[in-house]
Amino acid sequence: MLDLTTFGVFFAAAFVLAIVPGPGTLYVLARTVRGGRREGLLSTLGTALAGMLHTLAAALGISAVLATSAVAFSLVKWAGVLYLIYLGLRTLFERGEAQDLPLGPVSRGALRQGVLTEALNPKTALFFLAFIPQFIDPNGNAFAQFVLLGFITTFLTSGADLLVVLAAGPLSRVLRRSQRLQRVQRVASGGTLVGLGVFVAVRE
Repeated sequence: MLDLTTFGVFFAAAFVLAIVPGPGTLYVLARTVRGGRREGLLSTLGTALAGMLHTLAAALGISAVLATSAVAFSLVKWAGVLYLIYLGLRTLFERGEAQDLPLGPVSRGALRQGVLTEALNPKTALFFLAFIPQFIDPNGNAFAQFVLLGFITTFLTSGADLLVVLAAGPLSRVLRRSQRLQRVQRVASGGTLVGLGVFVAVRE
């Protein structure tokens, strides 16, 4: 299983990525501002359930790869490293003005829509496949490790989303108007992804 140092690096990276506002956070914020706290909570629960589904699906795939070939597993890890660095660099060099939050129509199906929005997002699946394998010990139970780390990542993200629901009003105004916060967001998330990719690449 994971050693303490590896888990510490994982937890730190997952925590930073969870607290930096991203598309999922903006989605939950938009639903909360438009439909109230209850809708925000249901949307958060929906995205959390979808995150768990992504985790289980990816864990089954990674376990199958590891069982088939250790070389194939290494290729998956290196592909993940390159993807993480690519995501980080793209985030760091993004340009553009703030846009309005993606407010959609209020619906009683907030839970269902939260699940579908996250479950049908291919970027979420790719992120799990790139991020989690970097911390798996191939000599241990890959499926159990992947599920554990994936669920921790999902819980951290959902915890941050819950805070967004509680602070929806003030946070909405800040995210709409603060270009400085947007720059901080880009540097924090992009730097974390690049640093994580480099860390895994040089780790023996």
